[in-house]
Amino acid sequence: MLLITGATGFIGRQLVARLVAQGERPRCLVRDLRQASSSLPVESVELVQGATTQPATLEPALQGVDTIIHAAFMTADRKQSPGNNYEETNVGGTSNLILAARAAGVKRMIEISGLGTKPDKPGSYMQGRYLSEKMLMESGLDWTIIRPSVLFGKGAPFIKGLTELIETAPVVPLIGGGKTMFQPISVDDVVTVIIKVLQDPDRTNRKIFTIGGPEYYSFSQIFDMLLQATHHSRPKVYAPTPLVGVGAAVMEAVLPKPPLTKAAMALFSFNNTTDLDSVERDFGFKPQSFKTYLETQGV
Repeated sequence: MLLITGATGFIGRQLVARLVAQGERPRCLVRDLRQASSSLPVESVELVQGATTQPATLEPALQGVDTIIHAAFMTADRKQSPGNNYEETNVGGTSNLILAARAAGVKRMIEISGLGTKPDKPGSYMQGRYLSEKMLMESGLDWTIIRPSVLFGKGAPFIKGLTELIETAPVVPLIGGGKTMFQPISVDDVVTVIIKVLQDPDRTNRKIFTIGGPEYYSFSQIFDMLLQATHHSRPKVYAPTPLVGVGAAVMEAVLPKPPLTKAAMALFSFNNTTDLDSVERDFGFKPQSFKTYLETQGV
């Protein structure tokens, strides 16, 4: 039996759809049954109400489960609020899940992390992701960690946020001069990697796979492509990173869903890239091109 946490999230929904198409019937841990019913194929999955932040709900969810795909993370594009924050969800939730998994006799956990995960300041988004990986590696379970670069695909948070900036801002802010490098990867390709990891436990056990798309782009180039895809013309202006950080803080304070958060600014502290052949080398297929996707599918 397979349990998916974060099944209604961006990656989770695509993963569930693919598994169902292959004839699987995964169990999905969801906070809200009614909301989940509107985004998941309820006739083909098993829905269990609960959350990684609610330990009492995990024991029944894990009965008979041998493998967990853990994707229930609060991502950097979402602002924190009372009862919904990075520390509680990403660190506490992972800790609860590991403890419950060990008690239930679960053998294996696949964690969906992110490229560039590293130690950071206590309480920060990045430190939470680092700790969630560290706990799994020290859990005694069989484990695999997948670290995708920024995602593209319909509704992808990173691309959606930049598109909203283009739609609403009079100028395009080139954070840090627009030189930070990215390697966007399709959510469909990430799902393919997850399934290949799922199907090959021996080869992928106790390994971290850092994956990205087939091309590198600077932040400035990504904006150029999005401007073209949305048929907009905006002047691009140099935006010092500290100044944009202040702007992100202001947007978080006044907007329920800000296009840029303080946590997302961590993406501009390093190049979000790995080897160009990372997917083909480790999983035997070439991922989609971000440029081609925009030309054929739009944003």
